[in-house]
This record gives sequence, structure tokens and C-alpha cells, in this order.
Amino acid sequence: MTNLANGDVAELTYPDYVRGEPLWVSGPGLAGGRRVNRAAFLPFFSGRNLGRNSLRGFGFSQVDVSLRRQLNLTERVRLHLRAEVFNLFDRPNFGNPVNDLGSSLFGQSVQTLGGSLGAGGVNGGLSPVYQVGGPRSAQLTLKVQF
Repeated sequence: MTNLANGDVAELTYPDYVRGEPLWVSGPGLAGGRRVNRAAFLPFFSGRNLGRNSLRGFGFSQVDVSLRRQLNLTERVRLHLRAEVFNLFDRPNFGNPVNDLGSSLFGQSVQTLGGSLGAGGVNGGLSPVYQVGGPRSAQLTLKVQF
């Protein structure tokens, strides 16, 4: 039971786990190659719930590479070169699956991890391009120091 701001009491409902049903369903057309099995859950709670953190989202893998070089042009002038590549192999990383049992997208990941961490802008967060799990991106830096 939860007390709402106006004093009403709302009952919390959690999906009930159907024992024996697999938690994940695999398929080649699914984001990350799998989705949560809708048949493993009933839309009411009678005490047979999974333990906390029993069902987890997708793993994360990303390779970032940086190369730098310093060239001494004269005794007082140096040239710094740097190249950085983020998500070198452009591996897609998916965000957590939709957890609303009433949604037709229940159990499916509908966005990449970078997009699921926040959209940026006035609400905070970084642009999905600069988040972990975003698409491959590169930057080059040239600095003259004297």
C-alpha cells in the first residue's frame, strides 16, 4: 500500500512469475537477440514473485582507443596531435527492456543504451552521441604550444 499526496491509498501491483516458464525468448529479429518472455508473467501478484534483481537487462561492451604524438618543432614550440575513437567496432548496446506489463512492447528493448540514459538538453544528461553505448564517433585534436 502507498499513500498518495491527496491521502488516498493505492495498492502496488507487481507481475507474478509463472514458474517453469523461461524468462527470456531468443530470436534473430530482436534487439540484442532476445526479449523478456511475456508468458512468464501474470498481471497480478500473489506472492510468487522473483527475487530482487533476478531479471537483468543487456550487457555492455565498448572499445575506445586514443593515440597521441608530440612533435618538438623548435626548442620552444611543440605540436600535439591526438586522435580518439569511441565505440571502435560500432557494437550496438541496447537499453533495458520495457518493464510495463500492460505495454505491447513489454520485454523488448526499444532504444540503444546511449539513448536510454537521458536525452540531454535542458533536462540534463549528455547527447546520446556522447553517452556510453552510442554510435562510433571520432575526434581529432591539434594543439600548438609555445
